[in-house]
Amino acid sequence: MGLFQRLHKDHIVAPPGFNRWRVPPASIAIHLCIGSVYAWSIFNPPLTKALGVVGAAAGDWALEDVTRIFSVAIVFLGLSAAVAGKWLEEVGPRMVGVVAACLWGGGFAVGGLGILTHQLWLLYLGYGVLGGCGLGLGYVSPVSTLIRWFPDRRGMAAGMAIMGFGGGAMIAAPMKEALLKLFYRAPERLGSVAELELVTQAGRRLARVGEDLREVVVIGAEEGAKLLVPAKAGVYEVGTGSSGAAETFFALGAVYFVVMLVAAFSFRVPAPNWKPDGWTPPDKSTATARMITTHNVHIDQAHKTPQFYLLWIVLCFNVTAGIGVIGVAKTMMTEIFGTTLPTIVDGAFAATYVTMISVFNMAGRFMWASASDKIGRKNTYYVFFVVGIALYLSIPWTAAQVSASPELVWLVVFYAATMLIFTMYGGGFATIPAYLADIFGTKYVGGIHGRLLTAWSTAGVLGPLAITSLRARAVEHGIVELAGKVDPAQFQRSFGAGLDQLPMLVEAKTVTLAKLMEIAPAGTRDPTAGLYDSTMLLMAGLLVLALVANALVKPVDAKHHE
Repeated sequence: MGLFQRLHKDHIVAPPGFNRWRVPPASIAIHLCIGSVYAWSIFNPPLTKALGVVGAAAGDWALEDVTRIFSVAIVFLGLSAAVAGKWLEEVGPRMVGVVAACLWGGGFAVGGLGILTHQLWLLYLGYGVLGGCGLGLGYVSPVSTLIRWFPDRRGMAAGMAIMGFGGGAMIAAPMKEALLKLFYRAPERLGSVAELELVTQAGRRLARVGEDLREVVVIGAEEGAKLLVPAKAGVYEVGTGSSGAAETFFALGAVYFVVMLVAAFSFRVPAPNWKPDGWTPPDKSTATARMITTHNVHIDQAHKTPQFYLLWIVLCFNVTAGIGVIGVAKTMMTEIFGTTLPTIVDGAFAATYVTMISVFNMAGRFMWASASDKIGRKNTYYVFFVVGIALYLSIPWTAAQVSASPELVWLVVFYAATMLIFTMYGGGFATIPAYLADIFGTKYVGGIHGRLLTAWSTAGVLGPLAITSLRARAVEHGIVELAGKVDPAQFQRSFGAGLDQLPMLVEAKTVTLAKLMEIAPAGTRDPTAGLYDSTMLLMAGLLVLALVANALVKPVDAKHHE
């Protein structure tokens, strides 16, 4: 009982004279750990090639299945934050932080076991469910704590905490890349295509070695050069190597557990009725100030106000627009520009792109949240949605331009547009806690914030689902279009089966857009750059709805005040 008593908020009240600037480092440390979820796309290639390693084997998981793990984690982030919000108000941030450390670190361990045994459900349970609960608990506890310590600068306080979440991928991306390389083990290369007898059965590629038929993956020189660890062109036996993903999961889980545990024990809460020296609440002389209440709305009463649901829509659609892109950031960059500007956009460039997403995501959280202290939360969201609509619409246009004319300027335009999007995506997360404190007061903001994060759960499903399903439809259409242009005899020689078996070959991952382009007639347009066009149009439409919801937010009626 002694340990649990030390974790309770009654035992972590700061003494008089406590320096409030000692709290932000602990908050940022926890968010840096759980913020590594934003670098999930680094795991997409090794998980979709866990068996084939250098290429996807028939038994490997599809990109859609792997991306949904990220979605499940975000769903349970919101659900756990909603359920635990009231608990946070009762027990305080230290106890919640310790439980978050156990769940986040343990989730990596269970997920690593799932990769080792090639059991997808264990990945969903570990990283998705357990890790997602760790995300939710680790997310809400630092935010509400800092808002109470900085009532004079609520936006900046929320931005400091949530800045760490956005910056987690900046640290995690290169760390994951380094660990994957460290633990990578190349599969056995059986030889070149010319040296082996290859057959195709039920869409799978097999190589005859002596009296045995062994399942293999076949890669070309271009494919091999783009891998995290480059490989020679040739035929590789399935199941003989390691992508390094499982070992990376185990290592990260141990590191995150230790860091989060130390940070949780560093939390302190202010004494009741504490205020910064010399600070007085703002007057009501401006429209922005009139949006900041001096009253409190109980956590259960907040659900009875239209403001809660309007802000839910604002957060949900803002997150939906950004989270789908973040989940496949590395893949999207490679597919749009990897074929048109291959000498620039290689694997290393795409990995750097993921890191820069984290940098701008993190910078946007602090910059926009701090700016909202000056211009107001509502005006800040107006900027997000009006500018965001234009930026999302610019991406399909840029993809079309680079496909028609592969010039560096289109890459620069795409890079700038997406980075600005990610500043506003992160800024939306950092500004919403202060927005809630303005509307509902600070007393119950942690619990209300936790329940509002169900919007994030919904967005965690909608965003990746939209981008993967629309992409899959675009890939299917592109393969059918390309297959109609290739020479049937060349198709037979390349894949060991006729065009009549195209659906089976696609399902077994033997036929892909990249492999069809290798045998397509000269001058054939590569459809890869346009795989995300419909998704971007959808996201721009969602931001229009969010813009309307933000315009309808007004101060809470006095009848709801505590």
